Amino acid sequence: MRKRRRMDELESYVEEEIPHLRRFARSLCGSADEGDDLVQDALERAWRKRHSWRREGSVRGWLFRILYRVFLNSRRKTRPVLSEIDTEAMADPAHETLAPQDARLTADDLARGLETLPDDQRAAVLLIALEGVSYDEAASVLDVPIGTLRSRLFRGREALRQTMDDEERMPSRVRLRRVK
Repeated sequence: MRKRRRMDELESYVEEEIPHLRRFARSLCGSADEGDDLVQDALERAWRKRHSWRREGSVRGWLFRILYRVFLNSRRKTRPVLSEIDTEAMADPAHETLAPQDARLTADDLARGLETLPDDQRAAVLLIALEGVSYDEAASVLDVPIGTLRSRLFRGREALRQTMDDEERMPSRVRLRRVK
């Protein structure tokens, strides 16, 4: 009876994490279809390995770790072109301080910048900035020491800053001014 209750509890925890898994997977893969396939594969693996979940650990961290491992295992030697990063999922209207048009342009620039990052840096940036997990949990998910995580995060953020600065300086890109 106790084991059944534990499985029911795990099932409800997993259901709560599916939106977070989908957002992380879609951002890692660059497309909704590939991200959904990745989540499906990760959930199947999690269900097969459900006995390995320890109640003292975070279900989100455990699931992110499984999803990231499935992602790494599925990667081929050549990195596919990321064409469909879900910029809607990256934008949180509750924290938006830009006008909707400016926010959309910024999200598009950010998505292009994320495409250029190596997988390890992109995963670190997405876990910390998009999913809001702690540094300790992100290091655990990525199975790296916290110093390595901080280094990847720093390099990823710097590359994104450089990309965003370059996007603003591009003459072919015309930005409209807001007139009051």
